[in-house]
Order: sequence, then C-alpha cells, then structure tokens
Amino acid sequence: MAASTDPEAPSYAFDNNDPEAAHRHDYLATMLDGPTASRLAELGDLTGRRCLELGAGAGSIARWLADRAGPTGRVLATDVNTRYLPLDAGFDVLRHDIVSEPVPDGPWDVIHARLLLVHLPERHEVLRRLAAALAPGGALVVEDFETTFRKGLLAAPTPEAEALIDAYQESVVRSAFPAHGMDPTWAGRIHAAMLAEGLVDVDTIVHARSWQGGTAGALLIAANIAQARDAFLNAGMSAAQLDELDRLTRDPRLVVRNPFTYSTIGRRPGG
Repeated sequence: MAASTDPEAPSYAFDNNDPEAAHRHDYLATMLDGPTASRLAELGDLTGRRCLELGAGAGSIARWLADRAGPTGRVLATDVNTRYLPLDAGFDVLRHDIVSEPVPDGPWDVIHARLLLVHLPERHEVLRRLAAALAPGGALVVEDFETTFRKGLLAAPTPEAEALIDAYQESVVRSAFPAHGMDPTWAGRIHAAMLAEGLVDVDTIVHARSWQGGTAGALLIAANIAQARDAFLNAGMSAAQLDELDRLTRDPRLVVRNPFTYSTIGRRPGG
C-alpha cells in the first residue's frame, strides 16, 4: 500500500509495520484473489508481458502474474512498505510511493491496483499517471471496495449483535476510514474516471459473497478494528463495543457480506 509523504495528508490506517498486517493480507487474499485472478485472466495470454502490481501487500497477485508472464515477461511488485513481499517468488520488488514518486519505468502491458486508490486522496492524479504509463493496448485494472451500500449483515445471533454490526458499518462509511483518506464512493466512480482519461473498452464487474464468523470476511472486521482502533474510538464507538465486535467476528452464527468490490478494466487505445 502506498501512502502519501505529505505531512498534512491523512495517514493510512493499515500500516504494514502493525503486527495485525500479516493477518489482514491473508484475509484479503482469501477473499479476493479468486475473483481478481478470474478478472486478470480476461486480459488473455500474459506470456512475455510487462506487469506492474501496485500496493502489492504480501505479493499473492504478483506471484500469479509472474506465473502467467513467464521467464520472457516481467512483473514488478511495489509497496511503500515491502516487508511482506518475498524476494524469491519470480517477480521484482520495489519500495515505492505512487503518490510522491513517478510511475516505475514502463511502458506497462498490465497495471493492477487492488484496495489502493480508494485510500489515496490523490487518487485521480494517480489514475491519470497510471493510464499514461500503459503501452498501446495495455490494460489498467483497478479494484476497490464500495462501502456506502449498507445491508452487509446477513445473519446475527442476537438483535444486539445486529445493531453492533450496523454501528460498525456506519462508522466505516461516515468517519473512521474517511478520516484516513478513504473515499467510500470512489469505486463506483472508477469507470467514469477511466473514460475521462481516454481509456477504451472500459468494463466493470461487481462481486461480493457471504462470510461466516471465523472465516476471512468476518475476521477482516477484527483486523480493521485492531489496526484502526483509535479511528473507531474517535468516531464514537466505545472500547466495550469494539471488544464485543472482535469476539463476534469469531461467532459462527454471524454471517456478513464483504463490501462490494468494483473491478474496472480500461485499455489504452492502439496496440
């Protein structure tokens, strides 16, 4: 994940130096790698292609791209904190801040960013630079959560648990995450932003699924609370509520829907 170096910019809530970060990467990979891989497979044969994976986290998608690009291709995985990126997984690793530094030298046949731009106040400028860094015919793939849709709770053990999940989701949308620079509405605007940058064949799919307590999609709530606890407290939730939420995410009677993930692909003309 790339975070702005501007001292006045909101700080990113999910620092890789946090001990909870490893769990968060695992949960997100479990939740999203399947849909992401299916989406990237729509780009066709990637053999020999030049691929840039931004905000690469623990590198699961960079590894997938490297397997498809093969020895004649190149995959570069970047993150502002690369501590979870392996150095022997068939792709290059670069410590890099996409906000304050130029896009790594391309041009690129594929640029992929998942759960990155949604956290960057400079998201429109970053998208503009990414579009310009594509090779003719190259594809920009941006995947982000859309959190403004409520009704993420599918089943709860008690009415009190239902109210607590509702309070958590309201806090995510209205204050806790926006205080750290996240725009809950961004995902639904990526399609138009790509068109505005002159990309063609722009296409968006939306996916989500249910997650029972004790599985990745529910445990992500616990990871969010652990890493952004102060933000939730500042948003008006109590320490007792957060502790109960943490316990609830392990209750198999709880079933939540992960936020809708908008996956948008746009191509640079030509090629």
